Amino acid sequence: MTDTTDGRARVVADAEARGVKLEIVARPPAESLDEAARQLGVEPHSIVKTLVVKRHDGDYLFALVPGDRQISWPKLRAVVGVNKLRMPEPTLALEATGFERGTITVFGSTTAWPVYADASIVGERIGVGAGDHDHQAFVEADDVIAAYGATVADITEPLSARGGS
Repeated sequence: MTDTTDGRARVVADAEARGVKLEIVARPPAESLDEAARQLGVEPHSIVKTLVVKRHDGDYLFALVPGDRQISWPKLRAVVGVNKLRMPEPTLALEATGFERGTITVFGSTTAWPVYADASIVGERIGVGAGDHDHQAFVEADDVIAAYGATVADITEPLSARGGS
């Protein structure tokens, strides 16, 4: 278990160092992304999942994925220019970022992995992880993209019929 105060402090410090304004709000526990969006008074699309993805060479990348969408593996592989990508096990995600799943964000990651942002978030105010399970950070997507030199591309598809979040 990570120290949640430390995680949130890393998020705030990194955002400040990059000149990015965050609004951090308390977030009650939620059973799903849809429930979290309702509690925060936003659409699921506005909650952007920061997914850490493992490359075949052992490195990682971040994918910023709107809550109503999922990674399109063929699209992401094409943009990254590799044949193999996968979601790492929770322990590897923690090692790669310093954050537990459900709290991962580009802000304050222990390693600054390359960032790939889905094109649908451009121009939007989004909610991202705040480094702990009890808070959400709201930020302008364009500020995140600029601060991290993110690659913007169509890297997602609608959630499958079986659902997910």
